[in-house]
Amino acid sequence: MEFSTIYAVLDSALRLSIPLLAACLAGLWSERSGVVDIGLEGKMLVAAFAAAAAAHAFGSAWIGLMAGIGAAVAFSLIHGFASISQRGNQIVSGVAINLLAAGLTAIVGNAWYGQGGRTPPLEGAERFQDALFGHSAPVYFALLAVPVTWFVLARTRFGLRLRAVGENPAAVDTAGISVTGLRYSAVVICGVLCGLAGTYLSVGQSAGFLNNMTAGKGFIALAALIFAKWRAWPALGACFLFGLLDAVAIRLQGIALPGIGEVPVQAIQALPYLMTIILLAGVIGTAIPPRASGVPYVKER
Repeated sequence: MEFSTIYAVLDSALRLSIPLLAACLAGLWSERSGVVDIGLEGKMLVAAFAAAAAAHAFGSAWIGLMAGIGAAVAFSLIHGFASISQRGNQIVSGVAINLLAAGLTAIVGNAWYGQGGRTPPLEGAERFQDALFGHSAPVYFALLAVPVTWFVLARTRFGLRLRAVGENPAAVDTAGISVTGLRYSAVVICGVLCGLAGTYLSVGQSAGFLNNMTAGKGFIALAALIFAKWRAWPALGACFLFGLLDAVAIRLQGIALPGIGEVPVQAIQALPYLMTIILLAGVIGTAIPPRASGVPYVKER
C-alpha cells in the first residue's frame, strides 16, 4: 500500500472520529457525575440543525457554532431537570431527548426550508474552512478537549469533587458541597461538547443539515466511552478506532478483495456498527461505571 493511501485513510479517520470524540467526552463528563446520558445522539442532531440554520441565516460558521452549542445545552438542561431535579429515570429521559430531537429537526426544517427537513447548502464563510494542516478549528477544539478533560478531572478540586459525586454523592453532600450544582455543571459541559460534535457534522464535515445525519454516532460514542472505561485518553484511541473503521469502509467500497470479490456496500458500511455491538457485548472485559451512575440522589434529612 502506498504512503499516500495510508496518509489519506488516516487523515479521513481523524476527520470521521472528531464528532465521536466530542460526543464521547460529553458522555464522560455527564456519567462521571452520575448522570447517565443516552441522549447524546439527540443533542448532536439538534446542534447540527441549529448550527446549519444559524450559519445560513447569518453567514457565519462561528455563529453557527454558538447556536449549535446553545441548542445542545438547552436539551442538556432538559435532561438535567428531568434526571437531577425531578429524579426521573435517566434512561427514559435520554430516549425522550433522542425522539424529540429527531422529530423537531425534521418538522422545523421542513417548515422553514421546504426541502424535506434539509437546510440550504452552506457556502464560503457559512462553513468552517480547512486551515492548519488541512483541518478546521472544531477538529482542534475536540482534540484539545482531551487533555483538558483529563487534567480537570484528575488534577483540579472541581474535577475531584465531580468524580466523587459520581461515586458517593452522600459523602459529597455531607461535606457541604452541592451535589445538584456539580451534576448540573457536568450536564452543561456535556451540552457544550455535544454542540461542538453536532456543529462539526453539519458546518465542518458537511455543507448543511440532513435528516438524521448523526446516523447512530451518539450510540457509537457511548460504546467508545465504555471501551475507554470512562477515561479521557483511552476515549481518544477508541474514537479514532471507530473513525478508522469508517474510513476503511469508505475506501473499500467498490474494491474487489482477493478470493472474495467485491464486498456489498451495505456490509462494509456496517463495520463501525458491528464493532459497537461487539464492544457492548462485553468483549472488552469488565467496564465498571461510576457507582452512583444512573441513581438519582435524594438528600438525607
